[in-house]
Amino acid sequence: ERRVMMKKVRVGVLGIGRGYAMIHYSKPADNAQLVAVCDHYEKGLKELETSLNDPSISYYHSFDDFLNHPMDAVVLANYATEHAPFAIKAMKKGLHVFSEVLPVQTLKEAVELIEAVEETKRIYAYGENYCYMPAPREMKRLYEAGQLGQFEYGEAEYIHNCEPIWADITYGDKDHWRNRMYATFYCTHSIGPLIHITKLRPISVVGFEIPYSSRAARMGKLGATAGIEMITLENGAIIKSIHGDLAKNSIWFSIYGSKGRIESAREDSLANDVERIYLNLDPNEGQFTENVITYEPKEAHHEIAKDFGHGGSDFYTMYHFIEKVLGHDADIIDVYEALDMFLPGLYAYRSILNKNQPQTIPNLRLKEERDKVRHDITCTDPKVAKESLIPCYSQGNPKIPETTYQLLKEKYLAKK
Repeated sequence: ERRVMMKKVRVGVLGIGRGYAMIHYSKPADNAQLVAVCDHYEKGLKELETSLNDPSISYYHSFDDFLNHPMDAVVLANYATEHAPFAIKAMKKGLHVFSEVLPVQTLKEAVELIEAVEETKRIYAYGENYCYMPAPREMKRLYEAGQLGQFEYGEAEYIHNCEPIWADITYGDKDHWRNRMYATFYCTHSIGPLIHITKLRPISVVGFEIPYSSRAARMGKLGATAGIEMITLENGAIIKSIHGDLAKNSIWFSIYGSKGRIESAREDSLANDVERIYLNLDPNEGQFTENVITYEPKEAHHEIAKDFGHGGSDFYTMYHFIEKVLGHDADIIDVYEALDMFLPGLYAYRSILNKNQPQTIPNLRLKEERDKVRHDITCTDPKVAKESLIPCYSQGNPKIPETTYQLLKEKYLAKK
């Protein structure tokens, strides 16, 4: 599709680490222009300024100064526990927001975020990039075309053994959010794609923890090794989600419908995992066939996207956000869907703390449901939770020797 004299969206990026993918997108894009970057890390900001070598880009240490820069949209790639306050501030300034994962840390923030979107009428897009990997995108296309029939059951895995990179991503800081997250907190990489494919709302969840491990102790993290959510959706279907730091990595999605199964390749199959899909579908419900088809789906932007991280999905999240800002049809994840992906993890941990009892997930589209949780600041972050602080591990926070963090800090600094 050709566009004549297409307007470019002026984009600012907060956070140069995770934000680099969005900076990388905005440089050659025909629909976006990078105009400002913000980060408190002075050395990194200077290095980025040198490497980009573009006098049209401004650099800021202060978020408030950054927000005053003339621009249309901001990308929030700061800490995963801090997105909501920044998103609300940006929308109230009249800016559209692309928020990295996760959307919020508490239910109070969830209510405030939804109401900021509704009041400001700004576009909010949640950057759950796993929804845009080749296999989940193809699953969504086939599901929407009716080829799977009714959704009955799905499984999702995001197993990422972060021990080899823990020093690089926590800097040896014992109070880093990653060290304080509970087992089911970082849940949208696994849950997200199945919610995005089916558009079904989660209504209840049971949570489980994989016990604390020697790996977690070496990493200096206080939460359990991994978390599991068993989620009931509004149509009665079930999703099983697992994510965390088990020994070997796995990104995998499998969906069962009334007409068969769709799944991605396993990582150990050496078949390009999330870039390969397997279909075993019946043409009509009740007409049983064994007809397995496998292929690697490729979309219109495949060649451009393949240079981006996370199976090309870092391209698609930004592309669709910018297209939405320009008023075109676009596949974004809005604020309600973002919370449908996140709340099962939050309530799964409440289930874990209550001996695995099922927990009802509120529908925050409804004001009466919001009002019940409007002041709930329960979380594992002492700065936010205050008297509502909960332990990072259901058995109580483990004691980590200071030497663990010192070793991680030394490892981090040795690479700088």
